[in-house]
Amino acid sequence: MKMKGLGKGPAALFAAVVAVGAVIAMLPGAPASAQDKRVFITIGTGGPTGVYFAAGNAICRLIHKEAAEGRKEGRQHGIRCSAPSTGGSTYNIGQIKEGELDFGVAQSDWQYHAWKGDTPDAVPPFPGLRAVFSLHPEPFQLIVGKDSGINSFKDLKGKRVNIGNPGSGQRGTMEVLMDAYGMSNSDFQIATELTSTEQANALCDGKIDAFGYSVGVPNAGVAVATDGCDARIVSLDGDVEKKLVAEHPYYAFATIPAGTYKTTDKDVTTFGVLATLVTGEKVDEQTVYEVTRAVMDNIEDFRELHPAFAKLDPKKMVTDGLTAPIHPGAMRYYKEKGLM
Repeated sequence: MKMKGLGKGPAALFAAVVAVGAVIAMLPGAPASAQDKRVFITIGTGGPTGVYFAAGNAICRLIHKEAAEGRKEGRQHGIRCSAPSTGGSTYNIGQIKEGELDFGVAQSDWQYHAWKGDTPDAVPPFPGLRAVFSLHPEPFQLIVGKDSGINSFKDLKGKRVNIGNPGSGQRGTMEVLMDAYGMSNSDFQIATELTSTEQANALCDGKIDAFGYSVGVPNAGVAVATDGCDARIVSLDGDVEKKLVAEHPYYAFATIPAGTYKTTDKDVTTFGVLATLVTGEKVDEQTVYEVTRAVMDNIEDFRELHPAFAKLDPKKMVTDGLTAPIHPGAMRYYKEKGLM
């Protein structure tokens, strides 16, 4: 084979080698490079300061810890992982459906609604959605001003309450609770629609008396109110909440331990959803198996990567909050370990 126009000298020789290599790479039966064997996955998370972002990057960290390429020990899974900040639960589910994400962190209620397809205006129907495992609880927290006189959800009547911005998880749960208690916006003196980044300061500035917030524990935004202006978190564990938990598989009770915040002088019991890791049915079984294995086999390391993960229990992670079918790759690992 002649290489025309390459000239002479080292530069010409290098160009000739590159050209020949390119031709060989295109021939049938040419050996695959190590790069060709790698699998690149992306995990959708949430805001850069939130627990979802921490969760996705913790999972990637453990996947990379397991990787054996270039090391004497480890697993030859070839997976490389990234976990960028995204719009959160419904965005992640939609992007998995479109094939733009491989995995995503999502609330257990949105996992349920996407798989069932019963709230198409809020989350795209996705019967191919598959569960991998659950993560930390995201309890709905009713946070009230120091001198507000609010000690229960019923006490919100006649008060200035932030119900959350439209489309947010906290707004959705607040509306569920209001409906269960037979209340509406007209029962409040004022019903504001502040975002999660605005509400704590509004409470401390005396502009509102209370706000609801669905979020992992601990959370910096909650601390702004509790540690900054002595706000309190009210328990929500009465008959209304017990009925909601009993009737909806995506709800569960959670405890905010005493000492979590400055004013949390005793355990607070409330209800809420769980953060979960989800994927699509078309994602490769071995890839899902390796992701599951990387987390479960290194659960002690995972617990240390964020305070919200400190009490994660693998036995509960494979059952609680998984409202879509479990992906076969994850199920294979659970059966191997006797978890299912």
